[in-house]
Amino acid sequence: MTFPSSLRLASALLLAALGTAANAEQLKLRILETTDVHINLLSYDYYQDKPTDQYGLARAISLIKAARSETPNSLLFDNGDLLQGNPLGDVVARVAPLQPGQTHPAYKVMNPLGYDAANLGNHEFNYGLDFLRRSIAGAAFPYVNANVLLADGKQDSATPTHAFTPYVLLDRRFKDASGKEQKLRVGVIGFVPPQIMQWDKANLDGKVVTRDMVDMAQRYVPEMRAKGAQLVIAIPHSGFEKGEIGSFAENAVSRLAEVPGVDAILFGHAHAEFPGKAFADYPKVDIARGTINGVPAVMPGRWGDHLGVIDLTLDNSSGSWKVVGSQAAIRPIFDRAAKQSLATEDPMVMQLIGAEHQRTLDYVRNKVALSSAPIYSYFAQVADDPSIQIVSNAQIAYVKRAMQGTDYEKYPVLSAAAPFKAGGRQGWNYYTDIPAGPLAIKHMADLYIYPNTLKAMLITGAEVREWLEMSAGQFLRIDPKGPARQPLINDAFPSYNFDVIDGVQYEIDVSQSARYDAKGQLANPDAHRIRKLLFEGKPIVDTARFVVATNNYRAFGGGNFPGLKADKVVLDAPDENRQALVEYLRMSDKLAADHTVNPTADGNWRIARIPGVHPTFLSGSAASRFLGQHSEIRLVQDNGDGSALYELVD
Repeated sequence: MTFPSSLRLASALLLAALGTAANAEQLKLRILETTDVHINLLSYDYYQDKPTDQYGLARAISLIKAARSETPNSLLFDNGDLLQGNPLGDVVARVAPLQPGQTHPAYKVMNPLGYDAANLGNHEFNYGLDFLRRSIAGAAFPYVNANVLLADGKQDSATPTHAFTPYVLLDRRFKDASGKEQKLRVGVIGFVPPQIMQWDKANLDGKVVTRDMVDMAQRYVPEMRAKGAQLVIAIPHSGFEKGEIGSFAENAVSRLAEVPGVDAILFGHAHAEFPGKAFADYPKVDIARGTINGVPAVMPGRWGDHLGVIDLTLDNSSGSWKVVGSQAAIRPIFDRAAKQSLATEDPMVMQLIGAEHQRTLDYVRNKVALSSAPIYSYFAQVADDPSIQIVSNAQIAYVKRAMQGTDYEKYPVLSAAAPFKAGGRQGWNYYTDIPAGPLAIKHMADLYIYPNTLKAMLITGAEVREWLEMSAGQFLRIDPKGPARQPLINDAFPSYNFDVIDGVQYEIDVSQSARYDAKGQLANPDAHRIRKLLFEGKPIVDTARFVVATNNYRAFGGGNFPGLKADKVVLDAPDENRQALVEYLRMSDKLAADHTVNPTADGNWRIARIPGVHPTFLSGSAASRFLGQHSEIRLVQDNGDGSALYELVD
């Protein structure tokens, strides 16, 4: 009997499909991520000058080794913000600068671990492009970034010049479930917040430009697939926000999870922990599986305090490897509830960078001045504070000197400064806590943790008011007719955007709604939290003009403060804010009869009291030691986890 050709073809296809199914294999692949290490290679707190068991890549290495031992197939990636973050990073970049051909201590540690690839974070640009390129030249693994382009005139063409390699294709061999070796081509693409052009304007302007992360993903993921990538891993140095995310967003993970062809997302930047209960009510999230829009994703905190783990199951029954199952999780190095370490410090790190560590200790222990009072930031978000006061004093002194003999000398000088160490997601030990006595370089880095450079802006009295209104978005609204105790701090508002302006006096009325939203948009036009705004005891008129000392981040648009733009900068100083602090303290030390400086806050601002209501806030339990200096603050309860609940009283 002869069968029709169409039937013979159908039979052949069926047999081929059955054969493919019969020969189909599954492959288990583990993807590991570190992110936002911020040069915390060792488990050492350079600010307190003592070891710690709560962070450090040296402890995460123990988790990496354990995770690898559990599976035959794994890949390891870093997601940036690696080179800046503590005095070790400053020593390598500024004090004893890395020379061409030398290996940065970060890569002395990471190269032996066999990282497969890494992404650039925004803080990688803090020390300039030359230093960045000199540093990553020492990495034994590729770096990727798809949304930073050279400003060479071709940036808007169909073939722009990338400042870095946009993506890589890794050809790897893994063992499938039956033990057979299989080839897999893995595409890896990286992104950084476009806002680096604002945050590091002095380093980047005229040299590079940035593009939207999602636009670049939509452009290059299909290209990676066309070149044979069977698995695509996106590594955005970007966070995850609710709501509508527009173009050029800083935190674009929700949109990246919607880009076809992306199989896994390793994210960071926000120093948060995903999967975790904080994201349980986010749209398209499955906390149990660790997915966003069905895409497995992970964000392992900061400073090496967690390791991100994504376990993928791939199947080749379709003729090429496809992800058919996944599970994402984060592994901590420290149990916060039990207050005990979960990971030992790998001795390899000290063996490899012991010399750099000692050089950093020698640097941070240099004496600068003497302080007549303790300097702490436990209450910096609710009351005028010595850790901000001393920074503001230094900034004002620097700008006054710089303005002498210029057209701007006639204007009053104010200072804007924010609390950088304010606990919260960074942990309940993350506060400035410097006893009275000698002040060393380590304390300068404690008071001002970022390598910002000092800027000054010429603005009006009306703009001073709006600046403070934006800062006041840190507070939740307190209902005067509500419960006697109501939470005060908006945890979603970064403490580094809570600018205190010294040189004026004011109150903050938290019974009003916030005037601006987090993006600097006018949300409640009739709301005015800032009241009794005075200069030298008199109300500030809108047309008055002031020179305000700040940093490059704020002056060039960081934080989305209304009206603050580069065209208002009248002093573009090359010196870091903390160098200005060092100079101020050394000068104060020389001028004072008893060779000391007094950092005590001058009380120029306060939260207006609401009769019958005591706003509450969390801070470190160690703050209780300073309650005697704050009659307006009372302890409610110690929570037993390093935090305590406090309230403002009349």
